Amino acid sequence: MQSSEYTIGRLAQEAGVGVETVRYYQRRRLLAVPTRRAGGFRYYDAQTLERLRFIRRAQAIGLALEDIRELLGLDRKRACGKTRALAAQRLELVEQKLKDLAALRDALAALVHECDERGGPTCPILTRLSGEIETGS
Repeated sequence: MQSSEYTIGRLAQEAGVGVETVRYYQRRRLLAVPTRRAGGFRYYDAQTLERLRFIRRAQAIGLALEDIRELLGLDRKRACGKTRALAAQRLELVEQKLKDLAALRDALAALVHECDERGGPTCPILTRLSGEIETGS
């Protein structure tokens, strides 16, 4: 059976993060800083570990720390509308990023294709990037 009290190092290890990540979340007020005990150590409880895991999972789906702070303050029984709106907003951002990445992919593919087709004494990619326009060949 696992102990329900963790030092910062063990808390970080259990959550799969570094100690500095725990401290960063404390500075950002996502995690509370427990008071020091008589031996000078701070001990974290199982609830803090679960909160830390929640933060990491929320980040993994692309939520910003400000969004996560807001989610942590919601009542789970009444939060569905708010969390859905937040997820839909994040989804819209991801969709836009995918469009931007597709355009970037197409531009890079065109440059590579041009290089493969033309080659020559000057690099077509460098020529395009420098803004030079080639006249006739």
